[in-house]
Amino acid sequence: MIFKKLKINNILLSNRVAVGPMCQYSAVNGKLSSWHFSHLQKLSQLGAGLLILESTFPSKNAKISKKDLILSNDIEKKSFEKLIKYIKKFSNIPLGIQICHAGRKGSSHIPWKKFNTSLNKKEGGWATYSPSSIKRDKYWPTPVKLDLKKIYKIRKDFVNSALLANQSGFDLLEIHMGHGYLLHQFFSPISNKRTDEYGGNLLKRSRFLLDIASDVRKYWPKGKILGARVTADDCLKNGITIDDCIYLVNELKNIGFDYVTPSSGGIKLITNKKIKPCYQVKYCHYLKKKVNIYVYANGMIRTKKEIDNIISNNYADFVAVSKPFINNPYWLFKIAKNNGINLKIAEQYSRCFQI
Repeated sequence: MIFKKLKINNILLSNRVAVGPMCQYSAVNGKLSSWHFSHLQKLSQLGAGLLILESTFPSKNAKISKKDLILSNDIEKKSFEKLIKYIKKFSNIPLGIQICHAGRKGSSHIPWKKFNTSLNKKEGGWATYSPSSIKRDKYWPTPVKLDLKKIYKIRKDFVNSALLANQSGFDLLEIHMGHGYLLHQFFSPISNKRTDEYGGNLLKRSRFLLDIASDVRKYWPKGKILGARVTADDCLKNGITIDDCIYLVNELKNIGFDYVTPSSGGIKLITNKKIKPCYQVKYCHYLKKKVNIYVYANGMIRTKKEIDNIISNNYADFVAVSKPFINNPYWLFKIAKNNGINLKIAEQYSRCFQI
């Protein structure tokens, strides 16, 4: 099952494994660096059916850290165009990009320097925004509550970034609505205590997410792929539940989204989330039973047995694998060879897999 093709609209995935988004915190003034060109070119040649770039932000103050990618203007777009042309010299793999706004999770240190720590003013920190003025954690700054004018501006920023992503040549666009970032902050009753049209009951807490989804859907080509990362469970008392997620996914389906990928936790630094192999597949399975939409699974999926189990049982339509492509780059080729599958590899490397 792992090597079965999958066509979504006009985009063909040669197998059911995607390279998942991995933040590199290596941008230079919001633009792609030489690291990205080297890193992504390597990933494009490892046999996956799809490659999704790291979270990219629609404006400067939407970033997680100083070293994040931005896609907000023609100069930044040209950088992505150059990257895509470069990758296409080596591989025909479909390419996706994830668009995100960090919200109160922004103005953060790079994780390998100071993990889960905010920047102060002397370090170049900036004001962050959220649906309500509620801290992410007691040691983090209080975010500014978004007014309606700023909410509308962020909607326009997402559309602008989507337009630029299309012009750059991406085949897939994923709107990030999870991991404790801004759209998740609106969706979760833990972080959203508003009393206007963007807070309160489930419909109102979903409104900002669905407004952005509708806006983007109008401009993203129907022949390409459009999806969202959603939160299935806050893993906290009085937080998002899978039933809340089903409502959101149904609405995304009605808007015209092609797929979702569920995540969990993230709205606070510490939750009740239990991390183990395939720990989020249960959410995929539940969504597949309730909503007629493509689903991809993510979260500690690392072996052929796990992937085949997910696909053959229709728990998800494809999977995203991240860390194994870094620490054991040719694992997918080895699986293909052991199963008599002729997975295309660069001719320069082909002799390395003959024994």
